[in-house]
Amino acid sequence: MELPGDRPLLRIGELSRRLGVSDHVLRAWENRYGLLQPVRSPGGFRLYSEADQARVRRMQAYLAGGLSAAEAARAALGDDPGTTAARAGGPSASAAGELAVALRQAMDAFDEPAAQAVLDRLLAGFTVPAFLRDVVLPFLADLGERWQRGTATVAMEHFASNLIRGRLGGLARGWGSGGGPQALLACPPGELHELALMMFGIVLHRNGWRIDYLGTNTPVSELARVADASRPDLVVLAATVPQGLEPFREDLTSVARHTPLALAGAGATAELATAVGARLMSGDPVTEAEQVARSW
Repeated sequence: MELPGDRPLLRIGELSRRLGVSDHVLRAWENRYGLLQPVRSPGGFRLYSEADQARVRRMQAYLAGGLSAAEAARAALGDDPGTTAARAGGPSASAAGELAVALRQAMDAFDEPAAQAVLDRLLAGFTVPAFLRDVVLPFLADLGERWQRGTATVAMEHFASNLIRGRLGGLARGWGSGGGPQALLACPPGELHELALMMFGIVLHRNGWRIDYLGTNTPVSELARVADASRPDLVVLAATVPQGLEPFREDLTSVARHTPLALAGAGATAELATAVGARLMSGDPVTEAEQVARSW
């Protein structure tokens, strides 16, 4: 009997987007170490399975721990999927911590090449969800706290946010493609902070969803019009400003009557979500995306 995890699912371009590893690197790992074990489609295309994805993630974790590529590949191939999270999961705390410090130093110094180099190392060594959850989100939270204390300037916050937004834009490339469920993502009028929503969409896409992204400062009436036309499986509206969604109760109720709706960010409350018939997303964007993918 064929196990679900062994079914061929993806071509290499989609596998690359989900894992944050270039197709050239994936082919090298396949040819040199036998890490990937694709099958051929009737049309002759290589197709990769969930088991291939898991082996790449394990190899990334070993690379982050300091092993060479050959050693990491041997360890990943020899791993039992039921081993501990430290062996099959994300980066070591020490590796992530060292790179997080380097990222903060580069950002604070307005050193774009150095910051990009650190981000390259993070994406080469860690899975995309681990990169976002364990490094980017804590970095942004720390930056926000430092800005509130007056130890980080507006210029520092703008520089870092714009650089990270550019990198997230690269990870989001092609997220509207695929054949899975469809999510429509937006921020309400007056909301200009979109990084968390972008992370949510990136991780959701890597779990098989298609993303339609409207971004910041979207009129709720326009969101409703697009939702009515495209009939997405889920609409997510995210606001960081407290009470930022309150003025739109009537419009949100109308959207929720026709399409599953989720509210996220500090502007979303349990009371508002219940009142309009929406789901409340109160966790971090990476975890919320993974939960949506598991529960759908």
